[in-house]
Amino acid sequence: HVQLVESGGDSVQIGGSLTLSCEATGWKCDTCCMAWFRQAPGKEREPVAAAVTDGVISYTHSVKGRFTAFRDHAKNTLSLQMNSLEPEDTAMYYCAADPRRGYCDTRKWSTDFGYWGQGTQVTVS
Repeated sequence: HVQLVESGGDSVQIGGSLTLSCEATGWKCDTCCMAWFRQAPGKEREPVAAAVTDGVISYTHSVKGRFTAFRDHAKNTLSLQMNSLEPEDTAMYYCAADPRRGYCDTRKWSTDFGYWGQGTQVTVS
């Protein structure tokens, strides 16, 4: 069975840094989209970063210049380096994958992303 396992969530101070990791097991697709999403209590789930390859990564506007994602096909992982963290970044962060399409469309996450991790909590204060 397929598992996406996230790690790295923690409580950090404002302005601090944190790196999240997601490892996929039981599945590997070098032409499929993997992405990070986040959801804060009472808020809608939103995409953070998404990529099919490490060469082309899309970021949501609020994290551009602060977050950097890395898609490592060899290790079958997707990481997210987060810098200059703000209280607004506080959320449960989820790793997800679209196993069917060869592109990322995070707007359709509810229908396109079939694989999800359990989430890792990031708290910035």
